[in-house]
Amino acid sequence: MSDWRPLADRLRPQRLEDFVGQKHLLAPGKPLYESIRQRRLHSLILWGPPGTGKTTLARLIAAQSDAEFIALSAVQAGIKDIREAVAAAKSSAAMGRPTVLFLDEVHRFNKTQQDAFLPHVEDGTLTFIGATTENPSFEIVSALLSRARVYVLRALGAADLEELLRRAERETGFEGRIEDAARTLLAQAADGDARRALNLFELATDLAAGNQQPLTLALAQEIAAGGRRRFDKGGEQFYDQISALHKSVRGSDPDAALYWFARMIDGGCDPHYLARRIVRMATEDIGLADPRALTLTLEAWQAYERLGSPEGELALAEAVVFLAVAAKSNAVYAAWGEVQADVEQYGTLEVPLQLRNAPTRLMKNLGYGAGYRYAHDEPGAFAAGERYLPDGLPERQYYRPAPRGLEIRIGEALARLRQQNQVQKAEKKES
Repeated sequence: MSDWRPLADRLRPQRLEDFVGQKHLLAPGKPLYESIRQRRLHSLILWGPPGTGKTTLARLIAAQSDAEFIALSAVQAGIKDIREAVAAAKSSAAMGRPTVLFLDEVHRFNKTQQDAFLPHVEDGTLTFIGATTENPSFEIVSALLSRARVYVLRALGAADLEELLRRAERETGFEGRIEDAARTLLAQAADGDARRALNLFELATDLAAGNQQPLTLALAQEIAAGGRRRFDKGGEQFYDQISALHKSVRGSDPDAALYWFARMIDGGCDPHYLARRIVRMATEDIGLADPRALTLTLEAWQAYERLGSPEGELALAEAVVFLAVAAKSNAVYAAWGEVQADVEQYGTLEVPLQLRNAPTRLMKNLGYGAGYRYAHDEPGAFAAGERYLPDGLPERQYYRPAPRGLEIRIGEALARLRQQNQVQKAEKKES
């Protein structure tokens, strides 16, 4: 009878020694490897991208410990399924056999659902193994995190994937009928995902066998065309990559900045989101060191709006490069943060009377605008010694220009004005 299961399922390893990749966890001497080998069950969470072996590893752990294995998916399961799993685990425990409850995509369970099996993990009724592609710090309740050790699985390297494909060749009888370049291409196209690698291989070998030809590089290229790199449009990888883009711009590395920008576009990120973040970079990290940055990024955004993809993406790429090579200053960004903190701390301070307008006679009689010095009537259009902050606020210098770009000149001008203020204040004290 033919086995119609996908190749990735048929080739799922049955022994720990056959597991491909994750040597940082499963090499002899590593804690997880030794605990599996010594049949010491403990609750754990496997965190990693798709196709890194989370389900396979959970099954191997249960098999190695001769434990019952109950698999649930958080997409479909609910409290009722958990209760049934607990009942089954209690029956197994009565017969002296432990139970492993494997919950795939555990991050999709809400707090109530996650809390439902906590007591049974606590009393040892079942050993919990969760699998997730999302950061457990944000998606798993703290009570469960405290009872389960987190292991991070990594995307498989090209060498691991080629080893996996060679095994698939032997198992499917395709050994010697695939070009080395075709195997390498399929491994690269899988982008660290073992399941994807085997799916691509299965499709390619089916086509090759149907045409009674070997698996050539040309056929592999046809099968692999159109694939995208890993990108989750809102999860851990999304925020890691936008962080890398922003930090590359801040670090004045145009090559890295372009790379991360291209990775996000390739992964399907909305260019409008990237345009908004690029404008933010202009104001946060370049600021007045080069005021052209804000204008250029806004124009790049507008160009994308008019051209769309893919033509408009070049305008955004141009903006990314400009920001990376521009002079850097976060002086306004830092000043804004300090100002907001003072506004919150000091509350609703009154506007000094001399700074208030007096459009009515009553307001003039109350002293509104009295003593105000019109700067344009002062030497150099600067009323030296005047104070414009509220009376209840200590002296502040929020804006401290960076010694780069245009802010060098701004800083020099501010230093002269502040010096004039100091001289004027000293003269007032003497008089």
